[in-house]
Amino acid sequence: MLRIAIVEDEEKMSTELLGYLERFGKEQQCDIQPSVFSNGMEIAEGYHPVWDIILLDIEMPLLDGMAAAERIRQVDKNVILIFITNMAQYAIQGYSVNALDYVLKPVNYFSFRMKLLKAWRVLQERPGTAILISTDREVRCLKASEIRYVEAADHRLIFHTSLEHYSTFGTLQNTENILGKSFARCSKSFLVNLQYVDGIQGNQVALGTDLLSISRSKRKAFLQALSDYCRYGGR
Repeated sequence: MLRIAIVEDEEKMSTELLGYLERFGKEQQCDIQPSVFSNGMEIAEGYHPVWDIILLDIEMPLLDGMAAAERIRQVDKNVILIFITNMAQYAIQGYSVNALDYVLKPVNYFSFRMKLLKAWRVLQERPGTAILISTDREVRCLKASEIRYVEAADHRLIFHTSLEHYSTFGTLQNTENILGKSFARCSKSFLVNLQYVDGIQGNQVALGTDLLSISRSKRKAFLQALSDYCRYGGR
């Protein structure tokens, strides 16, 4: 899944980009969760690092794209920034905030698609998109998107996917560091992929038919992580 934010003050342009993202997702068989912001202030104020890619118009009211990018970089060094602009010389300044690329207006789908493919490749090569585990039978590379939750039990880790469970040695803390921001602890024994959360039932988190206990010590942080995920680019 790709969480992508569009920051664009022109509604027509935002609508066009949303259409391009939908088309790209169908072509690549990739689940894309978009969020739209009408100016740089909306995304930069109280920014939460939950997006994979941010598409930033440069010329906007209140806070332009470059200023917004500078604020975002203060709290998120990893999100991929792609500027959208009428003038290439403005976009060149984006290298000061480590922008991956820029797209010139008017945006055509072919150019947009090439930039997104470039960004997607970068994301796939980063740590956190997959984890290598060694079971009693094999060494396997699990994509983060395959993992519903990780359970710590009897000094072992159990990786629960939709199709199978994989048991291996390791620590939940190290696994959490590898898998990154789409995962959160609901207790000392469970690390949950927020993508699969269906809801909260009392002191339990529901993932399909699985109900996992939420501990008192982890409840506040877990609910905040889930709220951020749903609000800022999750579902």
